[in-house]
Amino acid sequence: METLAKLFGGQARVKIMRLFLLNNNNTFEMEEVASRSRVLKSNARKEINALFAMRFIKQKMVVHEGSRGAKKKVSAWHLDSSFPYIDSIRDLLVDPSLLLREDLPIRFKQVGKIKLMIVSGIFIGSDKSRVDILVVGDKLKKNIIQQIIKGLESEIGKELDYVVLDSEEFKYRIEMYDKLVCDIIDLPHETLIDNGQLSTYISKK
Repeated sequence: METLAKLFGGQARVKIMRLFLLNNNNTFEMEEVASRSRVLKSNARKEINALFAMRFIKQKMVVHEGSRGAKKKVSAWHLDSSFPYIDSIRDLLVDPSLLLREDLPIRFKQVGKIKLMIVSGIFIGSDKSRVDILVVGDKLKKNIIQQIIKGLESEIGKELDYVVLDSEEFKYRIEMYDKLVCDIIDLPHETLIDNGQLSTYISKK
């Protein structure tokens, strides 16, 4: 992230550019850009103005209807698909290998005893995956996991699909041939944490 931040003018800009690149059919108002990217509104406004000036994004007016029927127009922005370097920038900012190098296991170090951690979806560049992250362990702190996921979403620019299971529930789902868990295991993925116990259990089924 640091290298990209230096190249593109800061972490805030990288986060906001990823937001538009990965949601290219969506239109965002200023507050949503700031919220989704986890950037201060003042910084979001500055970056939006810069990206609009270089024609990376387009502006449009959207209409909001108040409680008493009063209507007001609000500025919103969306990706400009005609931007000449959009494919090159997308390849660089949404590079799955780069996202993996940000060392996800370290980020999840304080959430409890993780026995198995699998990533797929956005992290391996696959649109066939059911989830982006699977975390299996014991005494996991789900509130902290949720905070970490929110942070990742702001950096990546996309909402993540994730599943958190304790060891016994994971084993039970494997035994019952649960479709979600089986799809995660059978479809392309990368294993980032594996203490050996659960992977051995999977192989026996």
